[in-house]
Amino acid sequence: MSDKKKISKNEFHPDEIAYSNRIQKSATPKQDLSWYVKWTASCFILASMSIRGIPEPEYLQFYDTLFSLIGVAGWMVVGLLWKDRALILLNGAGIVLIFRTLVTEYLMVI
Repeated sequence: MSDKKKISKNEFHPDEIAYSNRIQKSATPKQDLSWYVKWTASCFILASMSIRGIPEPEYLQFYDTLFSLIGVAGWMVVGLLWKDRALILLNGAGIVLIFRTLVTEYLMVI
C-alpha cells in the first residue's frame, strides 16, 4: 500500500487551491478580529429582526432598536477595519438614524 494519502473527490491539494482560477476562495479574512465582530454583529441584527415582527408586549420594540444599534455599530467597526467606504457610509447613517429613534422614542427627548 502506498504511503500517500488518497484525496477524495471533494478535497483539493493545497497547490491546486493556490493556483486555481476555478476554485472559489473567500474574499474576507477568517479568524481575525473583523471575523468575530461581523458574526457577533450579524447575530444582533438577526435578533432585532426576529423581535421586530412581535407586536406585543411593546417593550420588545426597545430591544429591537437596541439590538439593531449594536449590530449596525458592529458592522461599522468591520467597515473601518476593512477600510470599506460603502460599509462605513451605510452603517454610519444607520447609527445616526437608529440612535435618533432610540433617543426620541424611548428617552422622550425632542
